[in-house]
Amino acid sequence: MPPTTPHAGKFSTCGLYSSSSNNNNYQQSHTPYRHCISEKTTKESVYNVAYSATENPYDIPHPHNVYYAMPTDSLSSKERHYSSRSAISEKRYGAQPQSPQFHSTTCPARVHRQVSSASEESCRSNSAPKTRLYRHGVIASYGEMCYHDNSLVSASLEALIQHLVPTLDYYPDRSYVFTFLLSSRLFLHPYELMTQVCHLCVEQQRSGDILLDKIRFRDVAPKLVQLLTEWTETFPYDFRDERMMRGLKDMTHHVARGDEYSWRAMQQMTQRLIKRLSALGQYEEAIAALNAVAIERPASLKSKRESMPRSDMLSVCDDPFVLAQQLTHIELDRLSFIGPEEFIQTFALKDPLENHKGFFRKRKTTNLEAYVNWFNRLSYLVATEICMPVKKKHRARIIEFFIDVAQECFNIGNFNSLMAIITGMNMSPVARLKKTWSKVNTDKFEILEHQMDPSSNFSNYRTALRGATQRSETAHSVQEKIVIPFFSLLIKDIYFLNEGCASRLPNGHINFEKLWELAKQVSEFLVWRQVICPFDRDRRILQYLVTTPIFAEDELHLASYESEGPENNMEKDSRRSLRSSLLHRENRS
Repeated sequence: MPPTTPHAGKFSTCGLYSSSSNNNNYQQSHTPYRHCISEKTTKESVYNVAYSATENPYDIPHPHNVYYAMPTDSLSSKERHYSSRSAISEKRYGAQPQSPQFHSTTCPARVHRQVSSASEESCRSNSAPKTRLYRHGVIASYGEMCYHDNSLVSASLEALIQHLVPTLDYYPDRSYVFTFLLSSRLFLHPYELMTQVCHLCVEQQRSGDILLDKIRFRDVAPKLVQLLTEWTETFPYDFRDERMMRGLKDMTHHVARGDEYSWRAMQQMTQRLIKRLSALGQYEEAIAALNAVAIERPASLKSKRESMPRSDMLSVCDDPFVLAQQLTHIELDRLSFIGPEEFIQTFALKDPLENHKGFFRKRKTTNLEAYVNWFNRLSYLVATEICMPVKKKHRARIIEFFIDVAQECFNIGNFNSLMAIITGMNMSPVARLKKTWSKVNTDKFEILEHQMDPSSNFSNYRTALRGATQRSETAHSVQEKIVIPFFSLLIKDIYFLNEGCASRLPNGHINFEKLWELAKQVSEFLVWRQVICPFDRDRRILQYLVTTPIFAEDELHLASYESEGPENNMEKDSRRSLRSSLLHRENRS
């Protein structure tokens, strides 16, 4: 007999996060160095629309929720199974999320599994496992699936698809479901996968007797509905494709002919899916509106800055801890809308011919790219705030303020905002302000830079991230559960895991070991994004962070030269060129 599970142990079973009301009495986390260291109406109207408590997607429950475990004993009673599923859906956004539970599964090669005649013959002919020693373990082959020490290591695409199909006495491990649904898009379109899975699930129940076929499909329908439910809850963005929704509708009609309980479950699942996709649409519209407001540029010449006073960060918020809280709100808001499949589609081959599919012609990574753009905006916002003030004393105060904000971000576990602030302060227009920096105590900043030092593949940061993750796993408060990784490095890590995943082995198999590792990394991200930010929102600060105009790179350089004059001929030439270029641009506009 084949092993009973591909390898559920490859996934961390960290507890997930529950919703929580805002807590004003937040206790600051302990860290090693805590003790050692204008168109205002228009902007507000845009902001109020985007951040309305009733309409803003930021205040709508997160569209991604962890997929739920399916108790195996519930399959004996469809009524009990669906009453429990209904109870979950009613408390969907207020209930304590559960950790993934992995279920027993078997290889599709086992002879007693009901398959189509062609597949059944193939599986039976290979039902006896072929084993051989491999290093310090044993590698076994069951038909077209190979295992090493009870871990699925490779298989053909057809076998992997068959392994996903539930039967009367079989349901795939949820770790396998997540892994294959995540990575299968490297080999075929999600629409094609769903079509094949539904077709196989229906066809393998056919016996030639219409009444018997109806009974058999009625018995397997709950498991098929469970599989589709996990799909829609974990990868809802797949269903923005009209063909996916059409296939879901067709399967609902098919289920309705045999089982009332399954039909009701399909209806509830579809309603939840539509709600999530609606929230996604609202979020994207809100981001587009905010970006439109932020397109304008601040005046770059000091004469204009003096004649047209511009509010700065300190006039909006002078408490570093409060600003760090608001940054964490934005980070978690935007993280929650990133679909796990976007990590795969980001690195998909651009040439459709290389994939033999046209699915990747338009890579659906909008939310991931919006989050990366937020990091860039925050970096430029920090640099703009530092370069804008006329007086050196004021610039120094701004720098010290952002150092304190960065420290609070580190204490919270918000590493992405921390790195964005450090990046902004290390931009050349800011770094060259030597007279300003001479007025700043840089001890805390040097500690923060050390924490995010890129040497040794960010070893210091990775140590801090592990510490934050462990704190999250054993958290006694919602605040301690916050882990926001440095996102660009996370993407880089996933890129190297993803590299080669689409390549086949010499025998034509898919290297499933690589897919396990990729899914493990992405599943960890899903745990991090589940947390609900516990801090109170300050809409005035949030509005400023996401809509206030910022300098472009050339404008930053010019503002820096205006703050502290050029020190050499090269800088003088650069300032002269920038002035000419910007004045020409203003005249054209």
